[in-house]
Amino acid sequence: MAAIDIKNIVKKYGDGFPAVNDVSIDIQDGEFMILVGPSGCGKSTLLRMIVGLEDITSGDMMIGDKRVNDLAPRDRNLAMVFQNYALYPHLSVYENIAFPLRLAGASDDEVDKKVRNASKTLELDEHLDRKPGNLSGGQRQRVAMGRAIVRDADAFLFDEPLSNLDAKLRGQMRTEISRLQKRLGITTVYVTHDQTEAMTLGDRVAVLKRGVLQQLATPRELYTNPGNLFVAGFIGSPPMNFVPAEVDGTTVKMPFGTVEIPRDKAERAQGKGLLIAGIRPEHFNDATVVDEDKRAGHTFRANVDVVEWLGNEAYAYIPFEAPPEVQKQLSDLEHELDGDQMRTQLVVSLDGASRIAEGDEAEIWVDATKIHLFDPSTGENLTVDESRAGRIPEREDPNAKKQAEKMADEGEEIHSSEEV
Repeated sequence: MAAIDIKNIVKKYGDGFPAVNDVSIDIQDGEFMILVGPSGCGKSTLLRMIVGLEDITSGDMMIGDKRVNDLAPRDRNLAMVFQNYALYPHLSVYENIAFPLRLAGASDDEVDKKVRNASKTLELDEHLDRKPGNLSGGQRQRVAMGRAIVRDADAFLFDEPLSNLDAKLRGQMRTEISRLQKRLGITTVYVTHDQTEAMTLGDRVAVLKRGVLQQLATPRELYTNPGNLFVAGFIGSPPMNFVPAEVDGTTVKMPFGTVEIPRDKAERAQGKGLLIAGIRPEHFNDATVVDEDKRAGHTFRANVDVVEWLGNEAYAYIPFEAPPEVQKQLSDLEHELDGDQMRTQLVVSLDGASRIAEGDEAEIWVDATKIHLFDPSTGENLTVDESRAGRIPEREDPNAKKQAEKMADEGEEIHSSEEV
């Protein structure tokens, strides 16, 4: 195993476009690091530079204590799992897993021992004599992972390995990959555009946009302390609500009313003019079903347009008006998030016991302590806790991923066939 230190890495193509622009990420030994972002953000390019399939324009790529910029892929001792498996269709599962060992000249005894150990770990024993074409998508992905395991590599690199699977199978494979990484304790870098995968798998997550690192933190910190409007809109499902806001003292005026916020948050946003307030759907509720002490807090009345009942909870949609500058920022954010809609409506999470129906004028409770305030011109989160949002943490408590796993339950090229 080895740490991977990405220092000021830049990748420019022939036209001078920076696909990766001055990215620095320290991946600790044994850590599960996620690279996430919308299409074209540079995450796969960065992964391919780690493994050596893309040249580095500038910066240093360190694996362990060795600079590897000029090393060929085969000399970096990394194992890569591609999006579409890269299996050899004419070989059995056994020989697909054994291929890198035979390429390295391992003895038959060593090959058999390692293949059968990997097969047992991945529950592939009964499929060893079958061909890849006779396997399911999840089984083929496990074969690709087995081929990576037998190599005794310093790190695993995954390039969107689950994107070809259906939603249910993706959930199962996420669990298998997570258990496998914890069991092996191997440094892992995992690329995905799916924020649910990012939140449920990673020890830390690096969010990228247009080749620039936006924030590097644990899933919990990304969710509770997004550094800017982009991260706030990208992480979370349903996404964070964004509404126009004005701060006066410790009060925030929004389309649905005025609420008090903590003084430290208010002080950071003073004198900024029109802002964008961000509030996650679960920080609202039907005022009639919350605890008595909360009901006496911040509530407002609003006309509910649509209600989606899911059994254990419901989502209410409440339209509102926004000034042109806020509309423009939300439109730009929608484009950056691959079309995720940032419409001018509140999405409110309701307890499953709520009886609010479409067309009702309802009393809604909001947790004002959870409000974020963003600068519309820069996207900066003016109320973020700087001491926590970008820190290098201890390993994440698995319970911190509860919200992301809940989101997953609700919704949920081969670049090269070369062994690297």
